[in-house]
Amino acid sequence: MYAVIKTGGKQYRVAAGEKIKVEQIPADVGSEITIDQVLMVGEGESVKIGTPVVSGAAVKATVVSHGRHEKVKIFKMRRRKHYQKHQGHRQNYTELRIEAISA
Repeated sequence: MYAVIKTGGKQYRVAAGEKIKVEQIPADVGSEITIDQVLMVGEGESVKIGTPVVSGAAVKATVVSHGRHEKVKIFKMRRRKHYQKHQGHRQNYTELRIEAISA
């Protein structure tokens, strides 16, 4: 069984037992969270698509860790104008382990 969930403005295809990195969620490490914005649930040939969410569906996940992604380097330059700008960004994330999908 798999599901498509929405969290942090992005969509993820998840199955039980998988680990995913999502936008940072304010939850303690080891705590269990429930994601109720399930857009689609599928099992084999049968698929349930929500309008916009599947009613009664939920995904249970456990917070594994918090961290920061690799640095993204930003470089801006204007030719012949002696302008250069160096910048970097590291996005925070929360790693989740999907425990169960209930439709």
